Amino acid sequence: MALALPAQDRASPLTAQPPLRRGLRKNERAVRIPRVSVVIVNYRLWEETGRLVRQLLEAPCVRRGAAEVVIVDNHSPSHELARRLRRWRGVSRRRCGPNRGFARAVNEGCRLSQGGWILLLNPDITVAADFLDDVLALTERLALEEPDAGIVGFGLRNADGSCQFSSGPFPTLVQTLARLVLPRTRRKYHLLQTRHRCRVPWVTGCCLLLRRECLNQLGGLDRDFFLYYEDVDLCRRAAALGWGVCFEPALQAVHHHPLHLRAIPAYMRLLTRHALLTYASKHWPRWQFRLLARLVQWEARLRQYGASRRNDHTGAEVFAQLRAIALDLGLSRQRAAQRRLHWVIRREERRRAPSRGNCNP
Repeated sequence: MALALPAQDRASPLTAQPPLRRGLRKNERAVRIPRVSVVIVNYRLWEETGRLVRQLLEAPCVRRGAAEVVIVDNHSPSHELARRLRRWRGVSRRRCGPNRGFARAVNEGCRLSQGGWILLLNPDITVAADFLDDVLALTERLALEEPDAGIVGFGLRNADGSCQFSSGPFPTLVQTLARLVLPRTRRKYHLLQTRHRCRVPWVTGCCLLLRRECLNQLGGLDRDFFLYYEDVDLCRRAAALGWGVCFEPALQAVHHHPLHLRAIPAYMRLLTRHALLTYASKHWPRWQFRLLARLVQWEARLRQYGASRRNDHTGAEVFAQLRAIALDLGLSRQRAAQRRLHWVIRREERRRAPSRGNCNP
């Protein structure tokens, strides 16, 4: 799942309080345990997280206790809004230690939540006031119509209202190489032209509904993934156990900064390549995975050379580490690859530590 750059031109939540009523009607007090838990993983995106939480808190189901919001912060720098969110009714917050990745943060958020369904949302998602109530109604329909549905993705829109792809086929070596000639928006995804709920191979994790029973059976998201492809892996493992993976176009949200619409710096390229290699090591034939690892090594070598020619010493060092990570994974040295990955992550965090503004890993 992608972490997003800060959205623009939306009101700041720093000086406003969530629009919740202090008094609850008698029938609103009846719900004790939430049926849907919203889990948001924040990393240096407090203003975007605050805006999304305010949108969610407008839903009647939150006010009557049928839904809750759980924020897991991946060791972001301190921010005024982080302290304020803790005091908002219906919201809980947990700050992790060293940033160990999106999958681990999601698992922690799910552990802390109570709902029978878990809604994962990226901070740069915008939802309508009735979105969360519509999700709650969907869970009731699924219980009757598709009791084996374990994962559900929704229709996504770009900020300009255009359609954003949110599903695709399971990656293979041939497909991964062949799709390099396509625009970045099409390399991983394909367009679903349907008005009705349907089964799909996988759905993106930026706006994802999970049945807790399914997630518990899978053991959560795979912690070997730091960022990206953990959603594809989760859907594949769910399907293997007989759970349905669905796409529901009737519910839609706006995703402001998907990765395929942004420039990719060296650091992000390392994360995406590590994620693809991790996925391939788990789901592809061994010879295909080793071939991919060799191709990534050559790509990293070429990019390292190009960065050196541009006097981009930071980028050159990142690509040198990517070469070493691909070599380690190809030789089944997963621990060595993980140590290199986390060394690069820690160094990137130290490099950007002086900035208190929102930024993306």
